[in-house]
Amino acid sequence: MSGETSMLTAIVHEIIYSPMNLALVAIIAFLVYKIIKDRIEVPSMASQKPSEPELPKLRRDFTVAELHQYDGTQPDGRVLMAVNGNVFDVTKGKRFYGPGGPYASFAGRDASRNLARFSVGANDKDKDEYDDLSDLSGVEMDSLREWEMQFREKYDLVGKLLRKGEQPTNYEDEEEDTDKDIKPNDTALESTLNIITDENIKSGSNDDEGIRKRPATTSTTEEVK
Repeated sequence: MSGETSMLTAIVHEIIYSPMNLALVAIIAFLVYKIIKDRIEVPSMASQKPSEPELPKLRRDFTVAELHQYDGTQPDGRVLMAVNGNVFDVTKGKRFYGPGGPYASFAGRDASRNLARFSVGANDKDKDEYDDLSDLSGVEMDSLREWEMQFREKYDLVGKLLRKGEQPTNYEDEEEDTDKDIKPNDTALESTLNIITDENIKSGSNDDEGIRKRPATTSTTEEVK
């Protein structure tokens, strides 16, 4: 017992009377303090962070100039982008497509040419005129159609990207016609189908993870994030 006490006393004596050892002990204590503090504070700060309000669904067509207004920098923060003539609301993927994101150059733009060629940089066609994509190769168009299918699965379709002189679709009339077609006797069936659909949605995956590049010359497909 006395031997253990003597050893402990020698260690304490060595630490106290050695400036280098004292400095090392102080650094270790500080690092342990920082680790413990971060683990305690980070979860509490995350829980206090207010969630962004859900934006109402948008259903309309856009000209190229109108689409430019939805790049995520406007007050509501909505992010739209066009793929193969269709406009999608990608706001839920804002960390990828919004300001500062890796694909922010797609926000408020027609990204068709970029996706077809696997490019995130600006292109010469990215102006206020409709890009008909007529100069893309067959392989590039096939790739673009695959991208379009993935965006349809992941994001809400808002409407069409309008060519010059093309008139927008009145989607309100379509909704009214749909409501009129629902018969009173069909209400119970519709409710049942909604319940089944909700259960399927809850059991599925809602991950939204951006774009991972896929080679155009292989069968491996690239997922939309």
